[in-house]
Amino acid sequence: MAFEGLTGRLQSVFSKLRGKGKVTEEDVNEALREVRLALLEADVNFKVVRDFINKVRERAIGQEVLKSFTPGMVVIDIVNKELTELMGGTHSKLARSTRPPTVIMMAGLQGAGKTTTSGKLARLLQKQNHKPLLVAADIYRPAAIKQLQILGEQIKVPVFSLGETNPVEIAAKAVEHAKENHLDYVIIDTAGRLHIDEELMDELKQIRDAVKPDEILLVVDAMTGQDAVNVAQSFNEQLELTGVVLTKLDGDTRGGAAISVKAVTGCPIKFAAMGEKIDALEPFHPERMASRILGMGDMLSLIEKAQASIDAEKAAELERKMRRAEFTLEDFQEQLEQIKKLGPLDQLLDMLPGIGKAKGLKDLKVDEKQMARTEAIIKSMTPEERRRPEIINASRRKRIAKGSGTTLQDVNRLLKQFEDMRKMMKQFSNMMSGSRGKALKKLSKNKGFRFPFG
Repeated sequence: MAFEGLTGRLQSVFSKLRGKGKVTEEDVNEALREVRLALLEADVNFKVVRDFINKVRERAIGQEVLKSFTPGMVVIDIVNKELTELMGGTHSKLARSTRPPTVIMMAGLQGAGKTTTSGKLARLLQKQNHKPLLVAADIYRPAAIKQLQILGEQIKVPVFSLGETNPVEIAAKAVEHAKENHLDYVIIDTAGRLHIDEELMDELKQIRDAVKPDEILLVVDAMTGQDAVNVAQSFNEQLELTGVVLTKLDGDTRGGAAISVKAVTGCPIKFAAMGEKIDALEPFHPERMASRILGMGDMLSLIEKAQASIDAEKAAELERKMRRAEFTLEDFQEQLEQIKKLGPLDQLLDMLPGIGKAKGLKDLKVDEKQMARTEAIIKSMTPEERRRPEIINASRRKRIAKGSGTTLQDVNRLLKQFEDMRKMMKQFSNMMSGSRGKALKKLSKNKGFRFPFG
């Protein structure tokens, strides 16, 4: 995640405060000096850091902290609230016109990921049962039109193009096309430049004046750090932006743009791109991002991902099979596919509270290649072998290893792990069907919980 270094530094600062029964004014000042350095190293705008630290200090060196029974937790809570406020306070929703279509104009420098983000936004709207139209108004960059058309085909969203004609005319005719065909969102992919120039801005202003967009979203590359904030400020002065989309927020970056951009420009961050896949665009929630930065996880986003990606009927069927110890390698393969839909595993781990300081998990590196090997091994089996792994003898194991491009040891390891897992499930199922299990289930029901095995 973009804030990995910052999160580690802040957790170190707060762990010292948590260990103190009482906190003095000097303790708070020392902690805030560390927080200030951590934010500056994360490439947060220095004026933003100064104002942020002053606000936190004003609240922290007050009676509510110094007289608290848990002063460390109170300071963390203050930092969390101020950080949330700094990034916008609450989630800023996408506009929706009372007279469709809603017109969204995408702007940004070349290389920020504008065309890809347009496709991702169309996909997100499509999943919300809207009917978007993508508009190819970037007539200068080689293959920009083709790239948008490929994205449109991939997600089955129509793409409006008039080739290399006037971009203003393309945008205006696209809106008319959307009205005639009852499409409710128009996403205009405009041209970018390597740097801001008068010619670029004039064209964007002409498109804006012609179609009067409900949203003007600036796409900026979070990996460019403070430069991203400067770009946002320049575009905002010329176009009066309604929002910002941060791309590459999952990259190895310091993340300062996400913290600074709202405070510097006044424009809310509306979306964040957290990966390369077409589904990897998330609405930006300041309170959830603050929680992730402070290492407190983001369970709400994780639950939303699961609800959107996991098939409820398949999950219920799997639960039944696990309860009866009928879990097969076919089910295991199905589980791998469901997990992959949620996105990269390291991003999912970032959403779990306390994962950064959990013993044994702090330096955990998710081996995506191992998952791919496991999937290849299972796919190289026959349906009968997946259902009844006990029939896989030595010659079958050799064939599976060869077919999956793995080694015999890899196949043996997977089969052993799977057998151990099945035994564990059977033991747990037996335990839950006994008198102790019934008592546990009764207790859990009274407390409002539900065991996955009954």
